[in-house]
Amino acid sequence: MSRPPVKRSLTLKGHRTSVSLEDEFWQAFREIASAKDLPINVLAAEIDVSRDPDTGLASAIRVFVLNWYRNGD
Repeated sequence: MSRPPVKRSLTLKGHRTSVSLEDEFWQAFREIASAKDLPINVLAAEIDVSRDPDTGLASAIRVFVLNWYRNGD
C-alpha cells in the first residue's frame, strides 16, 4: 500500500517550488530522468511548460510517469 505523498523541492526557471508525490512516483520520475540523461529539475521544467495551466504540476508528473511506462518510452 502506498504511503502519503512526500513533498520535495524542485527548481523551475530559477525558482524553488514544492511538489508532493508518492515515493513510488518520485522513484519512477528519477529513473526516467536518468534514462533520458537529464537532471530531474530539467525534466520537471519540460513537463511544467507543456502542461495545461489548469493541471497541477504533481498531477502532470504522475501522468507523464504513467504514460512513460505505458508507452515504453
